Amino acid sequence: MQQHARHSHRTTRTTRTTRTARAALAALSAAAVAAAALVAAAAPAGATPAPDRYVALGDSYSAGSGILPADLRAPLACLRSTLSYPHVVADRLDAGVVDVTCGGAQTADLTSRQYPGVAPQLDAVTADTDLVTLTIGGNDNSTFIGALLACGSIGALTAGHGNPCERTYGDRFTRQVEESTYPAVRQALEDIRARAPHARVAILGYPWIVPQEKGCFAKLPVAAGDVPYLRDLQATLNRVVERAADETGATFVDLAERSEGRDACAPAGERWVEPLLFGTNVVPVHPNARGESAMADAALDALGY
Repeated sequence: MQQHARHSHRTTRTTRTTRTARAALAALSAAAVAAAALVAAAAPAGATPAPDRYVALGDSYSAGSGILPADLRAPLACLRSTLSYPHVVADRLDAGVVDVTCGGAQTADLTSRQYPGVAPQLDAVTADTDLVTLTIGGNDNSTFIGALLACGSIGALTAGHGNPCERTYGDRFTRQVEESTYPAVRQALEDIRARAPHARVAILGYPWIVPQEKGCFAKLPVAAGDVPYLRDLQATLNRVVERAADETGATFVDLAERSEGRDACAPAGERWVEPLLFGTNVVPVHPNARGESAMADAALDALGY
């Protein structure tokens, strides 16, 4: 009888221990679920994971040319800055970046050597690349520099009056963009997609260089009547870049609204692009550090980071 009682006591004690263990496990599970819920609540809804391999391609607007400090790891001719928007994007995502941007790059330089010792930019894009950003197309046909130099030179002859550049060149520049730059940008995006089929590709538009009208002849010697002419040229370029992005599944990062009033004629503390004269950058008519940071903001927003 006593033996039976001892056995019953042991059974009861074992049962209590099992129940206690189960209760503890249940409590731990509940705590884990609660912790997971807190983590999920803390993360932004729909947040995109940071990329494992981020490659930055493009021209001087991607390289941050003219902004100090310079990236000493880059080829000297590329004038790459450590404050370029790809570096800002990488810093904000806490990710590394393979930066092959280079000042003066055209779409052709994605697949060929821009300078001796500078490999084609697309060599950096591999099958495991999961994010690519770039600006490209602005140097094709000398769209920016050629038009600005042409309009600046002829504008000086009229002391800033009239629209001598438009009267001289007509639709020459915009036709080149539509007939030549557009297919080249589209092909570039297709080439990127072929090399990195699973990557997210973001191509940025160019921030406004000139205002809608009037201009600032002392800082940007373009005749007043040619300011809308150059503005239309840039709008045409951004439209064909957007079209190429839409047709190839890339993300177009539109800077038109964001950069309104931040052009090269804006006050020094407000502008995102430096003027030809009396600016702060080593390379004029290019984004300053404020502009590159704003381009990074726009890219991150468009990509959902």
